[in-house]
Amino acid sequence: MRTVEFKMERQGLVRIGQEVSVTAHEAPSGVCYIVEPAVAMSGCYKGRERLKSREGVIRDIKQTDRGYYLVVEFEA
Repeated sequence: MRTVEFKMERQGLVRIGQEVSVTAHEAPSGVCYIVEPAVAMSGCYKGRERLKSREGVIRDIKQTDRGYYLVVEFEA
């Protein structure tokens, strides 16, 4: 299993335990992932760090002074 954090601007869009799909977007510094439908976005990852699965399960939702973060677990 592998976990990835995604930044989410608004709360209440998803819940813990929910299955989500992600799409990959190429960026100059690597690839970033978006939880669909445009709920949250990951940081950038290099090619060797790419996700092998596009389906995951939300394991936690963290609230910080910078916003909300989803912790999504993917098959390795």
